[in-house]
Parts: sequence; C-alpha cells; structure tokens
Amino acid sequence: MRTDVIRSGLSRRSLLGAAVLLPAVVVVSARSGHTQTAGSSRGNRHQTHVIRVDRMVFAPAPANIRVGDTVTWTNLDVVRHTATARNGAFNVDLPAGASASATMGKAGRFDYFCRYHPAMQSQIMVVT
Repeated sequence: MRTDVIRSGLSRRSLLGAAVLLPAVVVVSARSGHTQTAGSSRGNRHQTHVIRVDRMVFAPAPANIRVGDTVTWTNLDVVRHTATARNGAFNVDLPAGASASATMGKAGRFDYFCRYHPAMQSQIMVVT
C-alpha cells in the first residue's frame, strides 16, 4: 500500500531511520549540558537549561534560571520517570529516552521528584 510520503520519494526505511536517529540527536545535545538562547518578541533573552536523568539521578542542577526560561529534562535511563514539582508548578512525563520541557513562570525554589521513584529528588531555583 502506497502513501503520499512514499510517493514523494521517501521510503518507509528512510522514515524509520530518521525516527531512530532523532532521539540520538536529542541525547547528544543533552549530554553536553548545552544552554541555548532564544530571543523573544519583547527583546528579552530566555535560555533553555538541560537536566539529564541518568542512573536514577537528576543532574546537573542548573544555576541562573530566570523567569521565562525553559528547563528541559532528558531521560537517559531505560525506565520512565517524571519531574514533578511538589507545589504543582510543573509535571513533566519522561518516557525512557525522551525529553520534555517546562517554562518557568514564576520565581522561587521548586523542589521536585519522580512520581515513580520518590527517592529521586532535586530542586531548581528561579530568579527574576
């Protein structure tokens, strides 16, 4: 059975290869701890901070998170995790090998944990 994608010259094998490689690109950039900067329409600069979930540990705890910045958690483990704020400010689901993000909307200290593994705990500080 043919689809529009196959008619456009892409094979199912090409699509599967791309689907396999995409998570690898995310993991490589997350392992580097790279912080990306993006400009907003107001001229403010917001950053993306990467926290790795590896061997049942959230690390590193990024410094200098500002209101409006995005925190991206990348799960390098083979089991599902969450990054769940104790005060309900964010709840990020992290299937094995996946990444997910939350934008920090207010300043403060946010203690968070994994709902599936409550001993996994960390905190982030957000400043104005």
